[in-house]
Amino acid sequence: MPTVTLDRDHLYERLGRTYTQDEFDHLCFEFGVELDDVTSAWQRAKDMGMDDAALEAKGLSKSVEYAIDVPANRYDLLCMEGMARALRIFLGDEETPAFEIVEPARRLRMVVDSDTCDAIRPFCCCAVLRGVSFEDPRVYKSFIDLQDKLHQNICRRRTLVAIGTHDLATLSPDFSYSAEPRDAVEFVPLTEETKAWTGRALLDHYKTAPECKHLKPYAPIIYDAPNYPVIRDAKKVVLSMPPIINGRHSRIQPHTKDVFIECTATDETKANVVCNTVVAMFSEYCGFRVEPVDVEYVKRGKTTRVETTPQLAPRTMTAALKDVRGVVGLGDAELPPAAACALAEKMQLAPATYDAATDEVTVAVPCMRSDILHAVDVAEDIGIAYGYNNIPETLPRTTTTGRPTRLNGFSDLLRDEVARAGYVEVLTHGLCRADEQFDKLRRSASEKAGAVVLSNPASEEFEIVRTSLLVGALKTLQCAKAQSIKEGLKLFEVSDVVKRDETADVGATNIRHLVATYTGATAGFEVIHGLLDRVMAVSAIAPDAAYASNSIKGYAAKTETATYTIEPVDDPTFFPGRCARVLLSRPGQPPRKPVGTFGVVHPEVLKNFEITYPTST
Repeated sequence: MPTVTLDRDHLYERLGRTYTQDEFDHLCFEFGVELDDVTSAWQRAKDMGMDDAALEAKGLSKSVEYAIDVPANRYDLLCMEGMARALRIFLGDEETPAFEIVEPARRLRMVVDSDTCDAIRPFCCCAVLRGVSFEDPRVYKSFIDLQDKLHQNICRRRTLVAIGTHDLATLSPDFSYSAEPRDAVEFVPLTEETKAWTGRALLDHYKTAPECKHLKPYAPIIYDAPNYPVIRDAKKVVLSMPPIINGRHSRIQPHTKDVFIECTATDETKANVVCNTVVAMFSEYCGFRVEPVDVEYVKRGKTTRVETTPQLAPRTMTAALKDVRGVVGLGDAELPPAAACALAEKMQLAPATYDAATDEVTVAVPCMRSDILHAVDVAEDIGIAYGYNNIPETLPRTTTTGRPTRLNGFSDLLRDEVARAGYVEVLTHGLCRADEQFDKLRRSASEKAGAVVLSNPASEEFEIVRTSLLVGALKTLQCAKAQSIKEGLKLFEVSDVVKRDETADVGATNIRHLVATYTGATAGFEVIHGLLDRVMAVSAIAPDAAYASNSIKGYAAKTETATYTIEPVDDPTFFPGRCARVLLSRPGQPPRKPVGTFGVVHPEVLKNFEITYPTST
């Protein structure tokens, strides 16, 4: 979640009231955000190890600041203006503002050269705010902080959208946006006083200069491109080289009154969201009056389309009141139509109306609420405004109780028993290399036909879905060479393997397997054998009479229960003469169904996995 840091006294000034820390914490919870920390610029620097002398020299403020965690999709809460306005509306102190598009005598125009820009940053959105004042340094700081927060969040570190803001009084409309050869772009960037740089030289400078380390992460976005995006005015003055830096000529200063906003992007939808957010937040300093700009896309000398931005008209969203009550968990009496509309308006979804004929609540979604995408979002906001702590606790109107499936329940019990026997559980990847699953285990080529193969694997490490858990266990041993094997190293895993099955709906079947390995100074065949007998005992599967007579005299298995036995078998994965398979018999079914194999792993297999100690599995 993004965190916005706000000066406490400035916030209280905008709210028109003061709170104790506990009261403000409670207000944040009710509004759906979280007061994460109470600090100050002085305290943050001190926590980072700065001594008192350095703190005094920097003149850091000791004024209290609130660090507030906001939802990742609430871009309108990333600055003082947005947070204070939203809280005032939530508290009922003001109504949701209506944004006014003011038509100038001559509408400004931004011409986008699609022939060059399409390959690097094809979209642009613009707006003009007239009559804004930055004489209050807190306003200027908030203006810059909002852009930084947007760049880090929805703009994805400027890869999707980059914001540029300029003093319109220093420029000569109209404007052009194109991509020019990187060495032909020359201007004085915002980070310099008088020195002009070419595009590629400037990026080389930003990649190495310590004083420009904050710009270093953005240089790779366009560094290798032959042409760099540039915005110029009618006199060819460079406004910016997005997404890197603005020009110094048009920088915002305390005396700036008219602001030109441009957002270049690889995603047009996000460009509109970002432009709308900046405009919605700072148009409060000019009476929520915004001047539009025509963005004209030109390709091969012809205008392909003209978009007028910003797009501030509210959207209409409809939600069935029955669904809202169901999502929130309220009854008809607890959430009547009038209350639902009032609660929606507390969350800036205003005006809200109710249609009795359709039992629907219709709200107007303002331009800065890009997070409202579905009727369930309206229900969520109504729930927040109602107060989660105010929702009555009720038992579900159902008689069913959730529980694990029989297979999962048995698997959990099996894990407990194997762990009690001293084995350490591992969890390995379900995807693996084909050669690991077959060649390294010395399996025959014909067995590969039973594997589920990925048609477009991301890498050779994930070619097929595993058909055996043994590969994962051996790879774990390969990476556990630092572990002591003096007392023996025991590992196990209970997970699914997947095999092709033409009778299944999806052409494959999941099968639950158990693998256990013992690695030590000796092979430990008897250790694995003992684990097998323990697993069978706790699973209520008895040894058959012939098998049990080897160690228990006079034993007679019950004929109505499942029984098991073992018999020698040759398996290429295991050492010859040191391998057996497990056979299961059920009453009334054909006897001796193979259900598993155990033995001493073949030395060649151990060598393939770089395991230097004998291992049984």
